[in-house]
Amino acid sequence: MNQPTAIQHTKPMRRHWHQCLPLLLLEAGLLLTWSSGLIGARLSIDYAPALLVALWRSVVICLLLLPFVYRPLLKTPFRVLLRYAGIGLLAMAGYLTGLTQGITLGVPVGLAALCADLLPLGMALLAAAFLGERLVRQVWLGLIVGLIGVIWVTHDALVLGDAPLWAYSLPVAGMLSLAIATLWQKRANTSPSMGLLPNLWLQCFVSIFAFAAIEVSQGSLMPVPSAGFALSVVWTGLSTLLGYGLYWICLRRSSATRVASVLYLSPPITFLWAWAMFGEPLSWHIAIGMVISSVGIWLVVRAEARKADLGSV
Repeated sequence: MNQPTAIQHTKPMRRHWHQCLPLLLLEAGLLLTWSSGLIGARLSIDYAPALLVALWRSVVICLLLLPFVYRPLLKTPFRVLLRYAGIGLLAMAGYLTGLTQGITLGVPVGLAALCADLLPLGMALLAAAFLGERLVRQVWLGLIVGLIGVIWVTHDALVLGDAPLWAYSLPVAGMLSLAIATLWQKRANTSPSMGLLPNLWLQCFVSIFAFAAIEVSQGSLMPVPSAGFALSVVWTGLSTLLGYGLYWICLRRSSATRVASVLYLSPPITFLWAWAMFGEPLSWHIAIGMVISSVGIWLVVRAEARKADLGSV
């Protein structure tokens, strides 16, 4: 008699929601939410220091996410927790502290924002210098063209302030902090990693202590009892969850250079936010700068796609 053959059913791998969405749609969401963080900072300046808002934003996020993440966090090896805690300190605390403290010391906002927008070039230089990565000429050209578009959009706000000379290094340090975190996160994606929500929770959690250590030296850690402060915390909390969440998702789907270059469109998108919320005027030079940055991003995306095609052959 023939023995019955056992039929093995293979369970299909579960796909996350973001794996079903086009990368361009995710990048559009990244631009919208990342630029909204700057609007949140604009909302908060009349009510509290930026780092106090960032502190309580992180506290609220940690409290809301804890019921959903504590089990996977308990199952995560300690060395993996340390790795993502370090990434969070650089990406959130280091980046925001460098920008806000520079502005506090007198660095003009426009100049500090331009330093932040140097992220794609800073990341490319770090990758080339320390990781031995080689970018083709078209990628370098795209990064430079994209930066020209950013400067075109923001040139009216580029003035020198009366800050001490060393203070101008703080926004650059903040940008480099996010650049290092991005490269570190990209490499961490190839090793045992955490889910998105536990990752965001841990990064917000470690940032609480960094923000508190800085803010306690400058004033009280108590929240400001006002509707404006509460709105600022809610707005920046949402922009943090969505902005950083989509940033890490896009980083998992594409190269670090492409993800960072997409943020070249953040300044003109921020101007659109400001026009919609505060009635600030728009101008043709903003539209022209947006077109220039888009050309730069297109050059980077095209070069990255060509590199991927050659690598798959």
